[in-house]
Amino acid sequence: MFINFIKLFIIFILISNCTLNKVVKHHGVHNLKKKNDKLKLSITNSNDVIAQFGIPSTKSTFDNEVWIYIERKMTSSEIKTLGKRKLLLNDVLILEFDDKGMLVKKDFFTKDDMNYLKISTNTTSVLNKKDTFINTFLSSLRQKINDPLGVKKAR
Repeated sequence: MFINFIKLFIIFILISNCTLNKVVKHHGVHNLKKKNDKLKLSITNSNDVIAQFGIPSTKSTFDNEVWIYIERKMTSSEIKTLGKRKLLLNDVLILEFDDKGMLVKKDFFTKDDMNYLKISTNTTSVLNKKDTFINTFLSSLRQKINDPLGVKKAR
């Protein structure tokens, strides 16, 4: 009787720790796509963007100032895949401001836009071939340093 109670208690503990709701890990700015729709070119300035989005994930300055905002959602997948993480959302918003702080350009990329990578099929040539002059010179120099009198070679 007591052993059956312990077995039921252990099964209850194991089942109660399982959840049907997926755990979603969120990184970056929430609702980036909706907030992006509110931005207007040549009307929105950098202060409006900071008020709406917060501090950007990345800032860079070239001719104009470029700010990058990221939103990423990941979840643990089903039991059959042993808890591997699955990417639900991966959005990137790139904003470009002029020297007066006005928004001049905005680009929005989703997960689908980022899947198309062009991988180069070009190969690089080998820079250090055995028959080069420098290799021959250095190997002879190494030989002279290791055996300055040529004694090892004469044996």
